[in-house]
Amino acid sequence: MQSSGHRLRDVEQHHPLLGSGEEEVAVGRIWFIQDGCGMVCAFMTWFLVLYAEFVVNFVMLLPSKSFWYSLINGVAFNFLAVLALASHLRTMLTDPGAVPKGNATKEYMDSLQLKPGEVIYKCPKCCSIKPERAHHCSICKRCIRKMDHHCPWVNNCVGENNQRFFVLFTMYIASISLHALCLSGFHFFTCVKVQWSECSDFSPPVAVMLLIFLCLEALLFLTFTAVMFGTQIHSICNDETEIERLKNEKPTWERRVRWEGMKAVFGGPPSLLWFNPFAGLRLRRLLMVHTRKGGSEFSV
Repeated sequence: MQSSGHRLRDVEQHHPLLGSGEEEVAVGRIWFIQDGCGMVCAFMTWFLVLYAEFVVNFVMLLPSKSFWYSLINGVAFNFLAVLALASHLRTMLTDPGAVPKGNATKEYMDSLQLKPGEVIYKCPKCCSIKPERAHHCSICKRCIRKMDHHCPWVNNCVGENNQRFFVLFTMYIASISLHALCLSGFHFFTCVKVQWSECSDFSPPVAVMLLIFLCLEALLFLTFTAVMFGTQIHSICNDETEIERLKNEKPTWERRVRWEGMKAVFGGPPSLLWFNPFAGLRLRRLLMVHTRKGGSEFSV
């Protein structure tokens, strides 16, 4: 006799109506969670990245006497910062894989034409048919496919549709944090050698305070994002979300491990597109935004 998980997977395969709603959500709407804490954390993320850009550019690079040192490091740091912020936006504004709300109606159930013994699950919180590996998020107020966790720093859940952008976000933030630490260390060493004369356009006390705060910020961000990047890659390679690992759920699905898991999340074989947060972006979708009444997200 098949387990309920296998029977649910059979229902999803034989009844495409279970998946059509998610496609409409992903294509037809810009997702944005109106959560106070999440919006503050997302704003703080942007503020801290822009602060790092200010210190790197105006305190360390522009006053430097070496043109090539300033040019190479400026282009590299600002390029990575743009990719980090773009990845953050894509993570925050991409539907993570929300299940249509309130679709567990009698009419909809009848339209599935279920056979005797076939099992589907209903979420009592959002009154929706709950696919395999979906979990309910109390902040998004929706069931999310392959939900890994809800991250306040991106004001969104990390799920089936936006995990790739979250991985890129953590990777690029860790990269600019490490870069900022290296630049700060070199700048301190250089300025101490010349006793801070002609070292910066700012006074020595102000420059030191700005650099100290940048170092603390970069060290904190580097530690956090490097750990998150490692756990995300581990989860993808094992085809197991953080919730499934914490709940010790036994897999009832066919696991796609290592490179198969990476290709499933990032889309296709390894290429430079894996590292591009702009890949698949449709600008026309952003031109017709209106607010969805009574919901916790904006729609197109």
